[in-house]
Amino acid sequence: MYKETRWANEIIGLQREDGSWGYFHTLSEPNKNPITTEQALRRLQILGYTIKDRCIEKAVEYMHDCMVGKKQMPDRREKIHDWDIFTQLMLSTWIRRFTNDDIEANHIADIWAWIISSAFRTGEYSHYDYLEAYKQVFSQKAQGGRLIDFVSFYQVSLIADRLSQEVEGLVFDYIMKHENGIYYLGYNKSLYNLPAEFNSKTASRFLASVELMTMYKHNNHKLKYVEEWVRNNRNENGTWDMGSSVKDYIYFPLSDSWKNKESRITDITYRLEKLLCLINAANRIILYKINSPN
Repeated sequence: MYKETRWANEIIGLQREDGSWGYFHTLSEPNKNPITTEQALRRLQILGYTIKDRCIEKAVEYMHDCMVGKKQMPDRREKIHDWDIFTQLMLSTWIRRFTNDDIEANHIADIWAWIISSAFRTGEYSHYDYLEAYKQVFSQKAQGGRLIDFVSFYQVSLIADRLSQEVEGLVFDYIMKHENGIYYLGYNKSLYNLPAEFNSKTASRFLASVELMTMYKHNNHKLKYVEEWVRNNRNENGTWDMGSSVKDYIYFPLSDSWKNKESRITDITYRLEKLLCLINAANRIILYKINSPN
């Protein structure tokens, strides 16, 4: 629906021959590189691009080559992280957001799934067990906040389909209750705390976290409170409007322009209807399994 917009055309026009957009994670030279590879991929995915599109296919090939050491990302090495471990985490996450056919990316996902599963082996989260499992896998202590605390966009996205059903439920509950939210997504509260204002950028960031959590298919029934909140904020005609403040050039706008209110309402309604479909699709699968004969 939004693949032919000027936003998509501008981003694709900036893609380099190697499949990247320059820096991957950190925008070190904004005058020379107006967007990072990661920012481009997030925006294009929101606009509807998939692995079937050549721009995404090229980017995935580039990320794979960086992951296996054939190419190097131009980003400055961040000293606060275990940089090599962190880059593998980022690359595998973004590859797997578009395809599950990359063996190396899946291997990294399984490593992180084991580490995080180990932290819940007693039925509740143990930070000690998490750090011990991390050290066992990587032969070093975890360094840097995004590796010491696994509730960030990368790990949450990466492991969603690599956990046993029992562990998935434990991990889902832990993430939802995490008092600082999911790092990198901008909603810095527990996801059980609904935003005070529906018409706000804060609410849009909350929705981004919920959209990510719908990847935990066996637990989407726990998101019914979000569905109720969204439905309670509909307009009388069944559409939604969150106001112009949600325009952040990441999640909105989707249309070429918001000069008219109708385009804004169409964009916001599209996103919220899609979210409700994600929540209820998983719930229908669960009900089908419960009611199906053995």
